[in-house]
Parts: sequence; structure tokens; C-alpha cells
Amino acid sequence: MDEIIARSNIYGLLSRILLQELDEQTLQTFKTDETVLEFLPHWHEWEQRLSVPNQQLLEEYLNPDFVNLSILHLVPYETFYTRADQMIETGGANPVTDMYSAYDFIVDYEIARVVSADHIGIELEFMHHLCEAQKKAMEEKDVEAVQELLAIQHQFLNTHLLKWAPMYLINMKYEARTPLYYDAAEMALEFLLSDNEMLSSRIAA
Repeated sequence: MDEIIARSNIYGLLSRILLQELDEQTLQTFKTDETVLEFLPHWHEWEQRLSVPNQQLLEEYLNPDFVNLSILHLVPYETFYTRADQMIETGGANPVTDMYSAYDFIVDYEIARVVSADHIGIELEFMHHLCEAQKKAMEEKDVEAVQELLAIQHQFLNTHLLKWAPMYLINMKYEARTPLYYDAAEMALEFLLSDNEMLSSRIAA
């Protein structure tokens, strides 16, 4: 059970960082939560994390970096990387929508600062959603549902996230101007690969 809780939390954390700008409450958690700081070593060591007031950190450092990485210079959408014309598919033909619908996952466009369902933060949130469903199935001792959810997580990683997210995350690491977003890119890249390796072994077993 510890493993699925940890996986769910990591997907949730990465989704939150990559989906929209931070608010003061979330920033305060990222500044003080020891578990979060363990995952983000350069952010942990960054002098400004504690010496600069939260509002200034957001306005002068973190939010401009987020906008640069996800709106101005880089494109965090699957279809940009997978379509020959590099157009973002914003309609019902988006390749992720059927899978989202099958597992009762609804994209809240009011909250998410995205134009399409295949944004990296949304895809990571879907993995979090699947992990939460697996955790519930494990609590209910529904072995069949657990196996199905492991298989769908593996499928989603291999048919969606791993097809394009590593390219985006490598570019994000290169372009990041703050340790928070540099660490988030590095963490996401390493975690997606290791999680897929774990899922592959479970599916093969």
C-alpha cells in the first residue's frame, strides 16, 4: 500500500507544479514540506527560497519562469509533438479523451490553465487519478480491478506520456530559470521512466 500512496502523491505533486502557476499557500508548502524538499534538491538549497518573501518569489521568479516554460517558449501538449503539422488538437479528436472518459476523468478547464486535454499536467493528473482508483481497489481487495488499473497505467504511459513528455522535460530543464522548475523537470523525467519500468515488471509477472 505504501508504494501506491507514494506513486499517487508523486503524480499529484508533478501535476500541480506543471499545470499552473503557484499560489502563496502552495508555495509555502513547497518551501517547508520536508518530503517535497527531498524531491527537489536544488530548490531546497536555493538561497532565495527562504530569503525572499513569498509574493516576491512568485512575481519575480517562479511565475515568470512557469509562463516561459509552458506558454511562451515551450509547448507542453502531446499533439504538438506527435502530429506532423505540430498543431495542438483542442477538440474531441484529441487522442487522450477516450481514455479519460473510460475512467471517469474530467478535465476542469476552469481551474487548469490549459487549452487542451493532452497538457502534461493533465496527463500526470490522470495518472494520479488511476493510482487513486488502484488504491481504492486494493483497500477493497479487488484483485481483478487492481490488475486492470496497473495495465491501463502502463498503457497510458507507453501510448501517451512516454511518447513525448521526455522531449518536453529535457527542454524544460534546459530552459528553466529557477531551481524549482529545473528540479521538477528532472524529477518528472526520472520518475516516469522508473515508474514505467516497475509497471512493465508487474504486467509481465
